[in-house]
Amino acid sequence: MTEPETPHHAGFVWMICVVAAMGGLLFGYDWVVIGGAKPFYEQAFGIAGNASAQGFAMSTALLGCLVGAAVSGKLTERFGRKWLLVFSALLFSVSAVLTAIAADLTMFNVARWIGGVGIGLASNLSPMYISEVSPAAMRGRLVAVNQLTLVIGILAAQLVNWAIASGVPSGTQGPALLDTWCGEYGWRWMFAAETFPAALFFGLMFLAPESPRWLAKAGRTEEAEAILARIGGRAHAADELAAIRATLGDGPVGRERLADLFDGTVSRVLVIGVALVVLQQWCGINVIFNYAEEVFTAAGYDVRGTMAVIVATGVVNLLFTLVGMSLVDRIGRRSLMLFGASGLALLFLTLGGLYYAQSTGAHMAALVLAGIAVYAMSLAPVTWVVISEIFPNRVRGSAMALCVLALWTACAALTFTFPMIKENFGAAGAFWLYAGISLLGFVFIWFELPETKDKSLEEIEAELAPAAGPGPRIAHGSTQ
Repeated sequence: MTEPETPHHAGFVWMICVVAAMGGLLFGYDWVVIGGAKPFYEQAFGIAGNASAQGFAMSTALLGCLVGAAVSGKLTERFGRKWLLVFSALLFSVSAVLTAIAADLTMFNVARWIGGVGIGLASNLSPMYISEVSPAAMRGRLVAVNQLTLVIGILAAQLVNWAIASGVPSGTQGPALLDTWCGEYGWRWMFAAETFPAALFFGLMFLAPESPRWLAKAGRTEEAEAILARIGGRAHAADELAAIRATLGDGPVGRERLADLFDGTVSRVLVIGVALVVLQQWCGINVIFNYAEEVFTAAGYDVRGTMAVIVATGVVNLLFTLVGMSLVDRIGRRSLMLFGASGLALLFLTLGGLYYAQSTGAHMAALVLAGIAVYAMSLAPVTWVVISEIFPNRVRGSAMALCVLALWTACAALTFTFPMIKENFGAAGAFWLYAGISLLGFVFIWFELPETKDKSLEEIEAELAPAAGPGPRIAHGSTQ
């Protein structure tokens, strides 16, 4: 039993978690800023109308995400959570500058790939770090802060894009964009603006402590205990350190074996985690952020109108993320996930029908905003909550890294294929496809995902991944 937290301890925990959550903010900004810059850089680099080149330019950051996610598990076990987050902040800074000054498409794609590696690292490490430094009573709220900062980063990118593009004359489209200031220089500032929060993240992470869980796994017990004492006091530190050491079992300290992910106690849980992160991407909502121009142009909006609607999507995303955060511990994870999958299936089925009928107008934007609202309060935040809860402590780092790798693989596939799907089947066919995937996700959640609300992490582990065979039982709840 941990001692009650004092305001001083709570303030310290909130401070280091908000700093770590800046990785989520940069993840959100870097991920979405390209959507607003798209009509301008495509004209500047001469790839407008070339579906494969457009898809590759949109996907290079996501290819970098795959690399970052793939190496994050091993690197963070060797070097710790803190220093990998510092490195990700450096990558964000370098990418922002190089993208802004890119002289050609090759340099642009390389710069975007560098930023993608940063996203791949931060998207795994920020929530993991927050989970590992948070006392149990605060963990849910604090892990959710990472999703909130991600949404704030998305909105910040949308506001920057809208402010910069607001000077484009109404009705300007295609090659005529090159004759505007935004077409020549402005879109570069959309990327350059990321340098400021990236530099702040880089500097502040030096002030954050290392994860006490990683220090304990690395055998640096005294350092781990000192940080735990700063978080919750000496009694808290002693209890937590004993629990952390107990969960590591009798094996070599600091070692995670890849084979542990595929034994009978974990493999089914891993399937659930991977399926949920793939659904979060393949439900299709992210094409609205990455391909906003195509989605809203097909609905009858010009560039200025598109930028304004994009800002509205960011506001809705932020507001309904707060709604989801308030509901996840009240009505449950499974209920929200079922609501999200079924709601998106219905909305995308309707949108596909309206696009097929060539309907245009404000009602199209309203349906898109409704889809974002449903996603923001369900699949977007709850997926991260679930995958942070369901894995045993000993393999959490590797298991989450594998899930994040699966997430970015799915995201890259979605982003790369959308222009070609739209070219061959139209916007209607694309949204009908995503409606079908959302419906399949509903079926999977119904049969495979148990409710984890109001259950301790030990109870969740006993239900999903009970220990089998020789060796110590992995009980991870008390480590957090």
